[in-house]
Amino acid sequence: MREKPTTILVTALAVVALLFGVRAVLKSNAPRAEEAARRELAPAALDSRATPADRRIEAAQVLIKKAPDSLAGYNALAAAFMQKARETGDFGYNARAEEALKRSEEVAPDNQGANRLRAYLLLAYHRFGEAREAARRAVAQNPRDYEAYGALVDAHVELGQYDEARRAVQAMLDVRPYTASYARASYLRSLHGDTVGAIEAMRLAVASADPGDPEALAWCLVHLGDELVNAGKPSEAEREYDRALFYFPDYPLALNAKARARAAAGDTEAAVALYQKSLDRTPSPEAAVALGDIYAKLGKTVEAKRQYELVEFVERAGAAAGTYSRQLAVFWADHDTKLDEALEIARRERERRADIHTSDALAWCLYKKGQLAEAKAAIDEALRLGTRDARLLYHAGMIYRALDDRGRAAKYLKAALDINPQFDVLQAEAAKRALRDINA
Repeated sequence: MREKPTTILVTALAVVALLFGVRAVLKSNAPRAEEAARRELAPAALDSRATPADRRIEAAQVLIKKAPDSLAGYNALAAAFMQKARETGDFGYNARAEEALKRSEEVAPDNQGANRLRAYLLLAYHRFGEAREAARRAVAQNPRDYEAYGALVDAHVELGQYDEARRAVQAMLDVRPYTASYARASYLRSLHGDTVGAIEAMRLAVASADPGDPEALAWCLVHLGDELVNAGKPSEAEREYDRALFYFPDYPLALNAKARARAAAGDTEAAVALYQKSLDRTPSPEAAVALGDIYAKLGKTVEAKRQYELVEFVERAGAAAGTYSRQLAVFWADHDTKLDEALEIARRERERRADIHTSDALAWCLYKKGQLAEAKAAIDEALRLGTRDARLLYHAGMIYRALDDRGRAAKYLKAALDINPQFDVLQAEAAKRALRDINA
């Protein structure tokens, strides 16, 4: 996939969708659960801090109150709750979306809008095969529903079915070239190592974003910044993170990105404050790992331990809800702890999805366990698209170094550091030491 940027509309793909949730989907139909559900769906007074999702939740609740059998009302409420989950990083809102979808399907079984929303919710719960089938059904019911194509793209990406994802996103672009389809095109280009094309497509996504949806605009700005980092433009990237925080203040995704930028620039104090602010809003593994690593580098072992315990708490909550996170496996592998459990999680995750990042996580865990032949096979699979990802290339370098293939090891380690010499608080230093040893 090396087409010129001007052909962006015929290349396509990516993942704009929901992240995983950590609370179980509501299942009970008992009277007590029904009463709780009615309270959850009831209108609530808004204050001055209301976000677009809050306003959409209220509008849908008002519609449902006026017309209790309103199919449109329940579908709109489910979509609004999922948007609220994205805004806050609190994926407990997905359980409320699930309840609204149940009501929608009671009003009209197998309705197209609910099938499309169900696909996105299944993505949130990492049930990718089911999400793909729900999205296919929604597309078959309405081939002009571009959002249904978006869910189909995301499911194919998570399953590692990149050719199918490209076809799906092309269909999405044919129906409507807009923010979400441009963002998916950007991600596909990024996966295939086309950073220039990825940046161009994400700029189109930013330009077409709805000013009335600041979370979506901020999401695009953060990912534009991430691509600029990959292009070796950290100062430009940080400006995009600042723009994201301007349009959507205290957005956890943007706070984490800004913290990464500050840490890479050596401004540890600001990075710590930003990560802590993000964690105060939403306890996320990403922020907790990064903050713990900063504390570890500073020699603050007690503070680091506290953050690492938070990582495990949040991740295990996800596992209790049926979500097995490769992020936890990589965290343990990075810190040389619980390696048997890490490898078990990585293998289980790989059975569910064949994307390159899961192959990378499996390769890293196998490397840490000394299973180098399997690690090589997994990392080669992870590298198959030519993705410019510093962490992935670092893993490849370390694996080939252990295999005593010094040429490839040096190539991959140098590539990782050329992309981003500060790609990780602790692992970047390990990459530099390994490369020095090879060159010596």
